[in-house]
Amino acid sequence: MNYGKKQGKWILLLLFVCVAYNGYFLFFMMPENVAELVYLDVLVGICLVSFLYIDIRRYKKKEALKQEALQSNGLVSSMEGQMEQMENMELVLHDTQILQEQLRQQFDANCDLEDYITRWCHEIKIPLSASLLMMEQIQKPELKKSMEEQLEKMNQQLRQALLGCKVQSSMFDLQIHQVQLMDCVRTSLQNNQFFLLRRKFELDICVEAETVYTDASWMVYVLDQLISNAVKYAGENPFLQIWSQKTEAETKLYIEDHGEGILEQDIRRIFEKGFTGQNHHNGKYKSTGMGLYMVSVILKRLGHGIDAESVPGSYTRFTLTFADNREYFLRQ
Repeated sequence: MNYGKKQGKWILLLLFVCVAYNGYFLFFMMPENVAELVYLDVLVGICLVSFLYIDIRRYKKKEALKQEALQSNGLVSSMEGQMEQMENMELVLHDTQILQEQLRQQFDANCDLEDYITRWCHEIKIPLSASLLMMEQIQKPELKKSMEEQLEKMNQQLRQALLGCKVQSSMFDLQIHQVQLMDCVRTSLQNNQFFLLRRKFELDICVEAETVYTDASWMVYVLDQLISNAVKYAGENPFLQIWSQKTEAETKLYIEDHGEGILEQDIRRIFEKGFTGQNHHNGKYKSTGMGLYMVSVILKRLGHGIDAESVPGSYTRFTLTFADNREYFLRQ
């Protein structure tokens, strides 16, 4: 938009007022000395010309700043003192394009990093499998158990890393089907059997033949996280109980351990990203604070609910709620 189009209507309005004033003065006031009117017109003209001169200079300065800003590679809004002088949609479009390009570059970088981590996890599985086979040749029982535990931890962390990459991916896929809850529980127990046996866990499993609509692989991942936490914080009472309860509207799955429990001030924040709580700052446990956060993200996308309750030193119970979402399944 050039200066004429922008300021033209105001100039026309001022000229109209001046002509109307002169016409009124000449035809209705009938002055004896027209020199007074001419003198007044000259003063008004000088003021108008001065105003136009100042306004044109301001306009040219603003245009120069705008062109300089549009040619820059940074955001115009970050330039101090300039946005107050430049109100133009072109600047908004300029910033939008810059932000879109920055977002695209960041997205590409994240995709490259995700692809690298995924490939690395697959590559590291080869020497890990070889190490597991070599471990079988070790004769000393204590050394063998220690090495087996460390290798199993590595295997578990790799599995969680791969699924964690998928959760963060924009290609996060869901395969919703009718799933037997007990099948998911059984698979998760098998994934964690080494640590459950090592800690001599007492198990109490009572899951009926409940059918829910969910993604079996992601549900196993959720159960792996919850059972892994139960093992990690078992304390002196390694006990794990899993049972189900069904009503007309929903199905609930309970996972309870009798370990150290969660402090009252922490229970509301355990699903926050990076939250590690106050129980284990003595260095006994290493926690990233990502496990339960990932669980909450997955369950939210699956349309399931999760609640937690705990009494420190007594028990911790997680409740998974499966609503009847068969309509979602039928749309797949």
